[in-house]
Amino acid sequence: MRFHIMTLFPDIFTSYMNESIMKRAVEKEIIEVHVYNIRDYSENKHKKVDDYPFGGGAGMVMTPQPIYDTYRHIIDEFDITDPKVIYLTPKGRVFKQPIAEELSTDEDVILLCGHYEGVDQRIIDLIVTDEISIGDYVLTGGELPALIMIDAISRLIPGVLNQNESFEEESFKDDLLEYPHYTRPREFKGLKVPDVLLSGNHKNIDKWRNSESIKITKERREDLYKKSLKR
Repeated sequence: MRFHIMTLFPDIFTSYMNESIMKRAVEKEIIEVHVYNIRDYSENKHKKVDDYPFGGGAGMVMTPQPIYDTYRHIIDEFDITDPKVIYLTPKGRVFKQPIAEELSTDEDVILLCGHYEGVDQRIIDLIVTDEISIGDYVLTGGELPALIMIDAISRLIPGVLNQNESFEEESFKDDLLEYPHYTRPREFKGLKVPDVLLSGNHKNIDKWRNSESIKITKERREDLYKKSLKR
């Protein structure tokens, strides 16, 4: 799978993609991450990529030409015939696990990271196929949301994680939050590991874990709990 990132701050992606699971996934050539500096495609002699908004108002807006030319470079270089272009914006639909699962089956995903007050609407009209938000708050740019999406999507691709069960029993599977985890020592500062986890009885362990998932989901995410009841 190939991720193509259009951004004004490419260095933000370098450190994260050179660590841990993401680094191994790239080295094993399971995923590719291509980062494009939108400023490099500006036709302005000063490489300017923003301007004042028509109609007035605070802040600056990213101009359409550099973004569009970056996009054209990506689809021409990789011969992408049906590009999926995601603009990271607070106005988009909220990113959730089913979206990650859906995108993990794509060959190419293009992520557009906005900045300042956002991008010229004509870019959204011309090239963007989906607008996605990572939550009901505002960040200074789309780079962190893009990294979150890349991480969430990549770990669903076969071979990225060492064991399939590493993600098959995580939070949001069947609309339930994940059960508690314990490791050594058996007792820490007076708190003991539940006896059932030491029993060796996997049927009882599975039953306990499912019960804990339901309990935690009901306490913390009633919306998910109600949704799980419909399954």
